[in-house]
Amino acid sequence: MQPIKFPRDHGAHRNIIEWWYFNGQLWDKAGKHYSFMDCLFRADAKKINIPFLKRVPSPYVYFAHSVLSDIAAQKNYKEVQNISMVSRDSFRRPRLFINYIDPLIMRGYANSEIAEISPFHFHLKTEQIDLWLESKKKPLLEGGEGHISVCGRESYYYSLTDLSVYGVININDDWLEVKGQAWMDHQWADVAYARDQWHWFALQLANGTEIMCVEYSDGRKKDYLADIIYADGRQEHFKHCVLTPGKQVWQSKKTKAKYPQSWTIEIPEKNMRFDARSLMPDQEIIFGEINYWEGPLAVRGKIAGKNTKGFGFVELVGYPSDYSYLLLAGKAINNKMQSRLKESGKKIFQKIGWQ
Repeated sequence: MQPIKFPRDHGAHRNIIEWWYFNGQLWDKAGKHYSFMDCLFRADAKKINIPFLKRVPSPYVYFAHSVLSDIAAQKNYKEVQNISMVSRDSFRRPRLFINYIDPLIMRGYANSEIAEISPFHFHLKTEQIDLWLESKKKPLLEGGEGHISVCGRESYYYSLTDLSVYGVININDDWLEVKGQAWMDHQWADVAYARDQWHWFALQLANGTEIMCVEYSDGRKKDYLADIIYADGRQEHFKHCVLTPGKQVWQSKKTKAKYPQSWTIEIPEKNMRFDARSLMPDQEIIFGEINYWEGPLAVRGKIAGKNTKGFGFVELVGYPSDYSYLLLAGKAINNKMQSRLKESGKKIFQKIGWQ
């Protein structure tokens, strides 16, 4: 196992799957609450077990998912790039730099960016957000060294759990100034996609404590992890937590999947217990034959008997769905992607030099 080192490991690795993930809570000048999630994936096109990606004529394939949510209006703006085209100069600078677009540019050209401007200071841009983020703490190295194993699946994994953030977001074609708190995950592994199930939580508490906890199941057994970073930067790592869904669920009209909307989260070894509830029900992302739920949380609880509160994010993957719908969606995406690539992909590659 190679120790994680920065800025080197902010960049890309020669693994089967890798992603750069951000989420956050934002407020405008009027005090209105918003949330965002943005993630860019990089996969080995020949080794990843996602059928429609295997036809992409490139060693590595990229795709991006993002969602901006207006909590008060209960409205969100989702963007799923089934294929992302990464610029020729991406990953070629001393610090992380990724510039990418959706090659299916029928609505017009808009670029996205993930860049480390200075040590642990990032610029994040999509069609809906333009944000500057700066880490207020050293990285949380999951598992203690930034290397974890769940159900035999090993990966490198670190988080920046307390990012101050400011910038602008686009709500109904109106750019609003916002600020708040964000979270970053970077994970890479030699694991082809498997239809496993996991419940992942990122909690940011008012007392300066941040927590990552996950329940991972391969269908035969379950593994758990909990990683804590305190206000003073101390870190603790545990292999046991208790994640209990509540009775309230939201059912997708498209996939018929049912996702819990409340949870109890416990870390017994630290006498921690939290109640978390979803702030937005319709946060499902559909990517070909894959569906998952990703959304913001309000959190209240106790640490060693002392009350605390905060916000967080949850990711729910592997929930039973109407496969016939997803199969049709996957075929439609595949056909559309192949048609567009044949028509204009080669010309775009040649003219502007994107890889």
